Amino acid sequence: MQHFEAQAQDLAGLAARGRERRLISREGADFASNDYLGLANSPLLRAAVEAALARGVPIGSGGSRLLRGNHPEHEALEAEAAAYFGRESALYFSSGYAANAALLATLPQRGDLVLFDALVHASAHEGMRLGRAEIRQAAHNDVGAFADAIAGWRRDGGTGRVWIAVESLYSMDGDVAPLAALAALAEAEGAILLVDEAHATGIYGPQGQGLAYGLPTANLITLHTCGKALGCEGALITGPAIVRDFLVNRGRAFIFSTAPSPLMAAAVRAALRIVAASDALRTGLFERIAMARHALGPLGVSAGETQILPLILGDDVRTMAIAGALQESGFDVRGIRPPTVPAGTSRLRISITNNVSHADIAALAERLATLIPATEPIAA
Repeated sequence: MQHFEAQAQDLAGLAARGRERRLISREGADFASNDYLGLANSPLLRAAVEAALARGVPIGSGGSRLLRGNHPEHEALEAEAAAYFGRESALYFSSGYAANAALLATLPQRGDLVLFDALVHASAHEGMRLGRAEIRQAAHNDVGAFADAIAGWRRDGGTGRVWIAVESLYSMDGDVAPLAALAALAEAEGAILLVDEAHATGIYGPQGQGLAYGLPTANLITLHTCGKALGCEGALITGPAIVRDFLVNRGRAFIFSTAPSPLMAAAVRAALRIVAASDALRTGLFERIAMARHALGPLGVSAGETQILPLILGDDVRTMAIAGALQESGFDVRGIRPPTVPAGTSRLRISITNNVSHADIAALAERLATLIPATEPIAA
C-alpha cells in the first residue's frame, strides 16, 4: 500500500460503515437492471445490429464529431429522435452522464440560477459544479419550494435566467415529478425547464416518448438516455435547434470527446422504432409492475405506480446483508447506500423488467418475506 495510504484508509473507512462498493457479476433473475423493456439482449436489436454491420456501418467513429467522427448514422438518429420526441432538434452523446454534465455546465450563463430538485442525478451535480451559474436546491417534488426559491433569489438581486432541473421519474424513489405544475411555473417565471427522462423514456407517454411529452416546448429541454428501456447506450438531448447549436459550439464534453459508435447510433435508431411500434412491450411491463406491487407491498415497498420499487431498510450493513441473501437465492437485487441516497435511507432498489416472469416475481416475494416479515417495521 506504499504511496496510497490515504486511499487505503478511505476504503477501510467505507468498509467499516458497510459502504464499500464492489463489482458483482450479473447472476440470477434480473431485479436490478434498467433494461426495463428487455431489449438489451433481444433478437430485435441483435438483428438491427447485424443489418447495420452488413450495410457497412463502422464500429468505431475514429474521432470527435467535429473532426472526422461525424457519421450519417449519428445524423439519421438525431433526425429521427427529434421527430419521435416532438422536438426541433436532438444531439447524441456517448452517455447520460456526459449529456447531463454538458447540458448544465454549458447552457446556464454567469448571472443565471440553476434551481434543482434535491434528488436529481449525480451527473446533474457534476454539470452544475463545472458551470458558471449560481445553484440552489429545492425540496423534492415541491413546486411551492421551487417558486419560493425563485422569489428569494430575485429578492437577493438575481436578474438572470432561471433554469429548473428535475427528473421526470426518480431513479431511487420511483416517484414522478409534477411536470405540468413545474412547466406552468417555468412559463410564469420566463424560466427554462430541464427534464431528465432517463427512467421514463420508452415506457411512458403515448409511444414511450416520456412523461414530458406534450408539455409546451419553447422553454423545454429533455434528456433521454438510451441505455435503459431502449436497451442500447448513450443519450439524446432534445429541444430547440439553438440548444443543439450551442452545445456543438460550446459544450466541451461534446467537442473534446470521441464520437459515439456509429453502430450504436444505428442500434438506438432501431430501438426507437421498436419502442414506438410495440405497445405490447409496455403492456407486459405494466402487468409485471402491478403484480410486483401487490406481492411486495405488504413487505414495505413504497407506494407508487412505476417500475422502480424501493424497500427502505435504513441500516447500511443490514441492507447489504439482505441483498446478499437474495442474490445467493437467485434474485439479483442490489442494495443502495449513501451517498447515492440520503443517510438513514439505505434500501433495496427492486427494478421490474420484462426480463423476469410472473413466477420470478412471486418467488422473490416469497423469499423476501422470510428475510423481512410483513409485521416488521420499516425505516421511514
